[in-house]
Amino acid sequence: MPLTPFCLMLSACLRVIPDKSQFFQYDAIFLSCDDPLNSTTWKVKRSTADGGVRPCSFSWGSTSSGSTCTIKNSYPSDSGVYWCESADGNKSNAVNITVTGTATVILESPALPVSTGAVLTLHCRAKTNSSNQVFDFYKDDQPVGQSATGDMTIHGVSKSHEGFYKCSVSENESAANWLAVEVGVQPGNFTPTPGPPQALTVSTVFLVCTILLITLYTIMTVACISVHRQLAKARADAKRAADRQMAN
Repeated sequence: MPLTPFCLMLSACLRVIPDKSQFFQYDAIFLSCDDPLNSTTWKVKRSTADGGVRPCSFSWGSTSSGSTCTIKNSYPSDSGVYWCESADGNKSNAVNITVTGTATVILESPALPVSTGAVLTLHCRAKTNSSNQVFDFYKDDQPVGQSATGDMTIHGVSKSHEGFYKCSVSENESAANWLAVEVGVQPGNFTPTPGPPQALTVSTVFLVCTILLITLYTIMTVACISVHRQLAKARADAKRAADRQMAN
C-alpha cells in the first residue's frame, strides 16, 4: 500500500489497517510503522486506560517484526492511543483507537489526516442490517447527509470539511470521530523529515584516521626528500668552489 502524503512528511508514520479509528469488538486491527527513509527501527506502542506504555506483544497483540503489530480479536480494553517509537525515543504521529463492545453503530472514517483535494468516503456501519435502513450523517452535530447504503462521499476535500463526524441509523448513534485535513502534497514535491543523525561507527573513525595518517606521512616524506636534495646540492656546490680555489 503506497504511503499517504501525510506519511511522506514524517520521519515515521503509524498506519492503521483498515484505515479507521472505531472498531467493533472482535474486529481485527493491523498496525504498521512506515519510515520513508528507512533510517531506523520502529516499534508499535500503546497507552491504554489500565495505565502504562507497552510495546506490541507485551501482553497485547502479536508481531513478526517490531515495526508491525496485529490484534486478531480486539476488545474494549484495546482502546487507547497508539504510536511508533524508535530506540532513541523518537515518536511518530499518534492514533486514538476505540473498540466498542456495546455500541451498535460505528463511523468508519480515516485514522490519518486527509489531503485537500482528495475524494473521501465515510461509512456508517451497523452491527445488524435490515431493509429500508436510512443512515444520517452529522458534522459538528449538524446534519450533512443521508444515505440508504451507509456511505457518504465528499469530493474535493478542503479545510472546511475538518471537524467532528458521526452517524446514526434506527435511532442508534455512533461516537464522534475527528476528521483532520492537511494541505495536499503533490508527488515529487515533498521533502521527508530526516531521522536523527546517526553516530559515527568505529569503521568510519578508523578510515578517517588512516587517511589522515597517510596524508601526513606523504607530506613529511616529500618535505624530507626536498631538504635532502637541497643539502646535497649545497654540499656539491661547496665542493666545486673548494676545488676551484685549490686549482687557482
